[in-house]
Amino acid sequence: MADVKYIPTRESYGHALNELAAEGADKLVVMDADLAGATKTGIFKAEHPDRHFNCGIAEADLIGTAAGFATMGLVPFASSFAMFAAGRAFEQVRNSVGYPHLNVKIGATHAGISAGEDGASHQCNEDFALMRSIPGMVVICPADDIEAKKVVKAAYKYEGPVYMRFGRSAVRVFHDEDYNFEIGKGELIREGKDVTIIATGLMVAEAIDAAEELAKKGIDAEVINMATIKPLDKELVIASAKKTGKVITAEEHNIIGGLGEAVCSCLAENYPVPVKRIGVNDVFGKSGPAAELLKEYGLCAENVVKVTEEFVK
Repeated sequence: MADVKYIPTRESYGHALNELAAEGADKLVVMDADLAGATKTGIFKAEHPDRHFNCGIAEADLIGTAAGFATMGLVPFASSFAMFAAGRAFEQVRNSVGYPHLNVKIGATHAGISAGEDGASHQCNEDFALMRSIPGMVVICPADDIEAKKVVKAAYKYEGPVYMRFGRSAVRVFHDEDYNFEIGKGELIREGKDVTIIATGLMVAEAIDAAEELAKKGIDAEVINMATIKPLDKELVIASAKKTGKVITAEEHNIIGGLGEAVCSCLAENYPVPVKRIGVNDVFGKSGPAAELLKEYGLCAENVVKVTEEFVK
C-alpha cells in the first residue's frame, strides 16, 4: 500500500524530544555520547542547542552527569547506542541512577540484530536482561514511530528511571495517531483462540503479518504488543493464556533474560501453559544487511508462522 510509512524509531525519538520541548517540557535536557547524528538527538540539538549536552565518547560520564542533572530537578534524556548505554555504563546506571532511583531517562538506539553492518560488537541483544535486573527500572521497546513518540512523552511524565530501546532500521508504522500508550500496559492487537503471540519492538509487525498468514491456514492467533517489558502487563498475559492455552513470545533480543523469560516467569507462577520463545538463540550477531540478518536469525513473519504451526500441532 502506497500510504504505508516506514520510519526508524531512533528518528521518532529525536522528533519526540522536539515535540516535548514545544509542548512546554521546561525541565527537559538531552545528552549524548558523541552520537547525536546516529541517535537522532541532533534533531533536538538543532533547535535547542542550549539544552543539549555532548559528553563525548564517555558513557559512564554521560550517565553520571545525567544523574547529577536529575538531582537538580531536571529531566535528563541520556542517549547512546544500546551496547554502550546498557552495557558499558551498566555500573553507573545501577549505582548512580537505579540505586538512588533518580529521574533519568535512557534513550538507547541501534539495539538488536537490526544494527546490521555494525556487527556483533554493536548488536546488543542483552539490554533487556541487563536493565530488567535493576530494581525499579522501567524497560520499554516501542514497535513503531507513533508508539515511540508516545513512549518518550510518557517517560518524561513518569517519575523514576526509564530505559527505552529504539532501532536503527525503518519499521512499518501501523498505529493510528489516536493510539494511547500507557507504561505497564500491553496492547491487544488481534483477538484469537488457538495461540497467543506476544511480541515487542520490530517483531510486533512481523507477528501481525504472521497472524494473517496463519489465519489462511486455519490457525486463529491472538497478537499482543508488549511494549513495556518491565513492569510486565501480567493481567493481559494471564487472561490471554487462559483463552488460548499456548503462548509464543517474539523479540529481537536473546531468548535469555528478555520478554520471553518475563512472560515465562509470569505464567509459571500464575497460570502454567506451554510457551515457545522466538528470539536470538544464545548466540552473537554478525555483520550484514539488517533485513537479511533478521531472516537468518528467524526474526521474521515467515519463521513465526513456521514455529507457530509446529507448536499448535
